[in-house]
Amino acid sequence: MPSYTPWRSDVDRDAVRAVLDRARAENRSALTAPEGRVLAEAYGIPVPAEALAASPEEAVALAKEIGFPVVAKIVSPDILHKTDAGGVEVGLADGAQVEEAYRRIVSNARSYDPDARIDGVQIQQQVAGGLEVLIGATTDPTFGKVVVFGLGGVLVEVLKDVAFRLAPVDRQEALSQIRGIRAAEILDGVRGAEPVDAQALAETLVRLSELVTDFPEIAEADLNPVFASPTGAVAADLRFVLDFAPAEPPRRFSREEILTSLERVFKPRSIAVIGASNETGKIGNSVMRNLVDGGYRGEIHPVNPKAAEVYGRPARASISDIPGGVDVAVFAIPAARVAGALEEAGRKGVAGAILIPSGFAETGEHELQAEVLETARRHGVRVLGPNIYGYYYTPEKLSATFCTPYDVQGGTALTSQSGGIGMAILGYSRSTRTGVSAIVGVGNKADIDEDDLLTFFGQDDNTNAIAMHLEDLKDGRAFVEAAREVVPRKPVVVLKAGRTSAGAAAAGSHTGALAGDDKVYDDILRQAGVVRAPGLTELLEYGRALPVLPAPRGENIVIITGAGGSGVLLSDAVVDNGMSLMEMPPDLDKAFRAFIPPFGAAGNPVDITGGEPPSTYEKTIRLGLEDPRVHALVLGYWHTIVTPPLVFADVVIDVVSRAREAGIDKPIVASLSGDTEVEAAADRLFDHGIVAYPYTTEMPVKVLGAKYRWARAAGLL
Repeated sequence: MPSYTPWRSDVDRDAVRAVLDRARAENRSALTAPEGRVLAEAYGIPVPAEALAASPEEAVALAKEIGFPVVAKIVSPDILHKTDAGGVEVGLADGAQVEEAYRRIVSNARSYDPDARIDGVQIQQQVAGGLEVLIGATTDPTFGKVVVFGLGGVLVEVLKDVAFRLAPVDRQEALSQIRGIRAAEILDGVRGAEPVDAQALAETLVRLSELVTDFPEIAEADLNPVFASPTGAVAADLRFVLDFAPAEPPRRFSREEILTSLERVFKPRSIAVIGASNETGKIGNSVMRNLVDGGYRGEIHPVNPKAAEVYGRPARASISDIPGGVDVAVFAIPAARVAGALEEAGRKGVAGAILIPSGFAETGEHELQAEVLETARRHGVRVLGPNIYGYYYTPEKLSATFCTPYDVQGGTALTSQSGGIGMAILGYSRSTRTGVSAIVGVGNKADIDEDDLLTFFGQDDNTNAIAMHLEDLKDGRAFVEAAREVVPRKPVVVLKAGRTSAGAAAAGSHTGALAGDDKVYDDILRQAGVVRAPGLTELLEYGRALPVLPAPRGENIVIITGAGGSGVLLSDAVVDNGMSLMEMPPDLDKAFRAFIPPFGAAGNPVDITGGEPPSTYEKTIRLGLEDPRVHALVLGYWHTIVTPPLVFADVVIDVVSRAREAGIDKPIVASLSGDTEVEAAADRLFDHGIVAYPYTTEMPVKVLGAKYRWARAAGLL
């Protein structure tokens, strides 16, 4: 039987520290294989029996002691990728083969890099059998330490079928990660093969995640391949890449600090507009008009040294001249003048600086942006922007923006990193009459970013769903922490723009190379319970509809449709969006059949056919709502003369209203097909809290799927 390092109940941090300190002293960026073994043993990660040989004769002696067959690998701190250097030979079955392999490996290494330091050749017991998998860790620039799992060997490079999680992970999260790859069924055994020991793989993931968390200078780690078998998991090859000068992490604010500042930003008693103007077309004029005409009830102070008044309000030469306190200063002046004006605002004690001007980091003026941020930090001012359209907070009738005002109050907070996307959000909200609590531009995110806003909106009584467009996250770990706190109470939806990343090819390991694309964002945001929107339309519709839909209490979905074709498309959409159709119980099937014509079809979907009167819709929908085994309804309507669109809408509204009065509130979405009258019917349904869309079978089910993903993440199912 192979001699494996057993699991350990503790860790030896001193042994790891000694290895890393030696590497630091020698100015090395990678560990040798024997050093990697020390780290693995210190954290209880199983490895094969192995030893370092300094000569061909010693290699033969060690191979006999370990037991044939063996693997021979070059050991050099200067050769990270041993295979590329011809530094690995496997299946060595006797002493003669080991001796010859030793000489070839050393010769190949010297040819590959004549200046490389060669410590010897590692003789390792060859692990027989098992499935090759990769377990690794890397330092992501957004999320910090993450661990990766996937199929190992060359498959990881070809298939890139991997799953990422934020480190450290616990046993449950590690098992979820293992099940998260597309080829997870292979681990269960195929064509008679036994399933691998998933618990052993999970334990290795946990141990490695703890190792890289405890020692941040481990930038990347590869355990590849790890041989997974029904009886355990053994890491046959180890690679550790080091970084002793990591980037400085972003400044973190406590929850109390964030809420103290943002309460004043979103619920200010007074606002100063620096650069307020009487000239139509100027940003300072538009901001003043929107604040005054939008109905903001607090004090509004225009600041303009060349005007006696602006838009009917007395103007001040400086914010310092304003009597009393000021909570928010909106800047509508050129970028070059912002730092000086912010110095005065800071001395005035403002909580938030809203920097509308462009001309900062987005145009290469990084030093100017840094100067502004340093000034804000010195005075304890939080900065929104620069390079933004401003922000809206409807409960306070606050439109601090140069764009058009918006006053439809509701429960959705929408944020965007892009001004153009922000205007799309504004226009779409207006055209669909979406009620919002806030619309916020974050722009360059010099200071306030998505995790700050999540923290505020998460506890805001006026907000019950948060939808965010972002191109990047300044501090992904802070965002995840905020999302985990918010998701159990409110849906968080994210549209992440930019799905690829340059620079991955320069990574020093398989894990680092695999971490260069959107998969890291996707896996970790899902780990945090965030619902990802695939596009802008979905972001806006999820933001509009999720607050309307009640939370589901189970997974059983029933489709009731007046058209067989719609039923088929709706069924496909249900499966595509991660949900399942209820297997219809015989008694419920019989009950539905009592309400539909003989040529209709019960089962699931329930096809009532297109020629049925309103009463058929009423009876079947009522049955679906009242049966406790049904947890959500998807309605497919087909425009007919017998039941016109607005009649259908009124029937559904009446049935749902009566059910709600009786304490029954289930998710119900509707797809309406027909002439243009179905548009008005869908609007009427939405106005009464029933999510409905004309001309599409996909969108209502996408919205329902998003609600289900949130409910699962929130632990409601």
